[in-house]
Order: sequence, then C-alpha cells, then structure tokens
Amino acid sequence: MLQILIGLSMIGLTVAIHAIGCARWLGFVGRQHEKRKPRHPTTHLFWDLLSTAMVLLVLVVVESLLWALLYSVLPSYAGLSSFGEAAYFSMVTLTTLGYGDVVLAPEWRILGPMEAMAGVTVIGLTTALLFAVVQRGWQVIHGDRA
Repeated sequence: MLQILIGLSMIGLTVAIHAIGCARWLGFVGRQHEKRKPRHPTTHLFWDLLSTAMVLLVLVVVESLLWALLYSVLPSYAGLSSFGEAAYFSMVTLTTLGYGDVVLAPEWRILGPMEAMAGVTVIGLTTALLFAVVQRGWQVIHGDRA
C-alpha cells in the first residue's frame, strides 16, 4: 500500500510540474506572438517550435530525475546500484521505452509502471502543446482559415 501511495504522489507531482510548465510556456509564447511584427512568420514558427520542444524535453528530464531521486532514497536504492542507474531506469521508464535491462527490487516494482503512466500523460501533454504551437503558427501564416 505504501508503494502505491508513493507512486500516486509521484504521478501527481510529475503531471503537476509538466502542466504548470506547459501553461507558463504557452503563455510566454502567446505574449511573444503579440509583441512580434508579422514580417517573418515562418521563421517565428520555427523558433517557437524549437524552443518549445527544448523546454518540454528539459521538463521531462527534470521529472525523470525526480523519480530517480525517489529511487535513490528508497531502501537499498530500490534495488538499483547508484543514482546513475536510477536516472537511466527512470528515463527509460518515463519515456515508456522499458528496455528491461534494469529493474526495481520486487517490493518496489509497482513504481515502474506507475512512472510509465506518468510518462504517457506528460508525453501526451507535450504532443498537445507542440500541436498548439503549430496551430497558432499556421493561423498567423495563413490567417484564420484553419
């Protein structure tokens, strides 16, 4: 039961960090659109997409490192040998690659799929935000015909 509570708390933290980061970034990009002169909309769209992708990837790395930190404070590193291995396991799990070459100790294994659930959610939010940026750029370039 403790493992499930820890996992649910971490899912909530992961999704909250990503949602707050997405909302703030979307607000920033929107304000930038208002300030810009529409002389080079395709160039602006390129930079908006590139910067948005980088910000979102940084968020995912930070979130996976928080999971790694959790694994490193659990008894015996939750079966992992070091923080580096915990970070590797976390990134593989959060991105739902799931290689299976590194696994948690049996009493903590429920955290793996719970982290993957958080990963599916934040990757979905990432995709939605990138789509919103593309859609906004399309509207700027082609008018409101979209």
